[in-house]
Amino acid sequence: MTVRDTVVLDDPVGASLGGHHAPLARRHGRVAVYPSDVATFAALPPDPGAAEWADLARLLGPGALADLFSSPASPPPDWEPVFALDGRQMIWRGDGRTGHPPAGPRAEVAELGAADVAEMLGLVDRARPGPFRPRTRELGAYLGIRADGRLVAMAGERLRPPGWTEISAVCTSPEARGRGYAARLVRALVARVVARGERPFLHVAEANTGAIALYERLGFETRAPVIFRGFRTPLAVSAP
Repeated sequence: MTVRDTVVLDDPVGASLGGHHAPLARRHGRVAVYPSDVATFAALPPDPGAAEWADLARLLGPGALADLFSSPASPPPDWEPVFALDGRQMIWRGDGRTGHPPAGPRAEVAELGAADVAEMLGLVDRARPGPFRPRTRELGAYLGIRADGRLVAMAGERLRPPGWTEISAVCTSPEARGRGYAARLVRALVARVVARGERPFLHVAEANTGAIALYERLGFETRAPVIFRGFRTPLAVSAP
């Protein structure tokens, strides 16, 4: 794998909205966003000017959240900063290593669908993996594990730049942690992604050292630092 193979990961949101996720994209001029109930990610050109920021504000609406982690550009002063969090982008080495599965009974991995959304949102409330909305599951396959009939772990596919698939929403309910569920789900997703000829990647908060250690054991390595940044659009926004 060369630098040329990974350059598309510099802007995974824009590459996804311009490619695999184009049917979901809402566009105005050179700006694109996901529907708000799918994701808050926004794609901007490398050189956004006043027109592009105005287009993005119109697309999102007044007082809406814009997640700009995929863009290094700074919005105008009237955009309110909401959060900035250090993180990293990790890519799967592609050498077949995903660690050793834990000993003992293997929990059944099930594919999650529209009928499972309420359970998925409930798990997100308990486990806090990061952004997940009612239609986020439409971005790709989501897998889950149940214990005593209750969804206690899940992970899925999110951004899809050409040749790559992001593994995201990896989470386990607090009472079910330590059983190897997250590792089992990530292994299952890696196998799916590789089987269709793509490469897995993911994003993780720098402070989440436990998750970073897990991903390294599963064959991921750090590609680049990222800053997860969120801004709120101005309250006075004209319609597109």
